[in-house]
Amino acid sequence: MPAEIFTAFTGVDMILHAGDIMEWSVIEELSTLAPVEAVYGNMDYPEVRRRLQRRRVIQLGSLQIGLIHGDGASSNTVARARQAFSDVDCIVFGHSHRPYNEVHGDTLMFNPGSPTDRRMMPMGSYGMLHLADGKIRGEHYYIEPAR
Repeated sequence: MPAEIFTAFTGVDMILHAGDIMEWSVIEELSTLAPVEAVYGNMDYPEVRRRLQRRRVIQLGSLQIGLIHGDGASSNTVARARQAFSDVDCIVFGHSHRPYNEVHGDTLMFNPGSPTDRRMMPMGSYGMLHLADGKIRGEHYYIEPAR
């Protein structure tokens, strides 16, 4: 995991992970910074799958956040994630490893991307959700590739 993650996440209230964790040691490492809420993804090993759910709803104050990886056979990742929840304020999803931050109706759809597997993206990324006054907003941060 890039060192920038440990710097950026120092002092956060919670870490959300939308799957493709691979090994449980990742959760243990992140847990040294803040409580971690996570779901498993399609690439996760059996130990991770045994310990986590496929999807969750997390209550943070007055806001509800749906957490899901987003893999599947129908539609696209954004549509699958959106269809998995009703009546939440935000859906955090992964699978595509592509940053996404758009409001659909009254729901913020947020994919932080990936700091470790950028796939076809020019840079790795991670995201922060900011909660204030009953509202939620997402922000992306980008990691320059090692040269």
